[in-house]
Amino acid sequence: MISSLFKLLANSIPLTYLVVDGHFGNNNSLQMARLVNLHIISKLRHNSALYFPYENPDSSKRSRRKYGDKLDYCNIPYKYLCKSAIEDEIQTDIYQATLIHKEFAQALNVVILVKTNLKTNASSHVILFSSDLTLSFEKIIGYYKLRFQIEFNFRDAKQFWGLEDFMNLSQTAVTNASNLAFFMVNLSHHLLADFQQLNPGSGIIDLKAYYRGFRYVREMLKMLPEIPEPILLAQIFAKLTSLGRIHPVSTGVEPS
Repeated sequence: MISSLFKLLANSIPLTYLVVDGHFGNNNSLQMARLVNLHIISKLRHNSALYFPYENPDSSKRSRRKYGDKLDYCNIPYKYLCKSAIEDEIQTDIYQATLIHKEFAQALNVVILVKTNLKTNASSHVILFSSDLTLSFEKIIGYYKLRFQIEFNFRDAKQFWGLEDFMNLSQTAVTNASNLAFFMVNLSHHLLADFQQLNPGSGIIDLKAYYRGFRYVREMLKMLPEIPEPILLAQIFAKLTSLGRIHPVSTGVEPS
């Protein structure tokens, strides 16, 4: 699939990282990414056994030992702390270190996010990693967050734009239907950005209801012998474009 993507892009967009969810957080996926000259960014299990690289205290003696101390998630050395912040009584500590996993063929650039409830002292952590040992913790976290936007796009395409409902069977028809669904995801988010300036909190359902009502008014006006007075016309627009909406209507915004 990645090779097919490279052919489709025809080197027009340089790719460096392959971001995948925790299901692909394993050595096979890492080696697959490296075979196509990509670095992987993924997530490890919360209880993954990670080790510090062994540091020989006596440099005069050669040692074939590879694994040092095992990482204790409850007592991560302070020197690996990169950032700490407190918000709403939740403390977030971010650690980064080059660590070794016995099931991986190479060292990993590991980022650990530890969240602690300052009231209860309950804590949890998430382990992200990359095969790129030079990548900063900010970029590892930022790139992994981008993966969630893919999930949101599929959710919107299925929920609002027919990706889950079309009944096409041929390759061309399926391609057209799926492309149209994702095109509408992009278009609706572009329109929603302007729509929310005068309609805070509005979502896709509100946007669809507004434009559907706008279309109904346009079609109704074609049947009238003359256009209503501006005040009455504005009231008709406001009434019909509010039907089916979830959030309250704000006046003064019209679709272009």
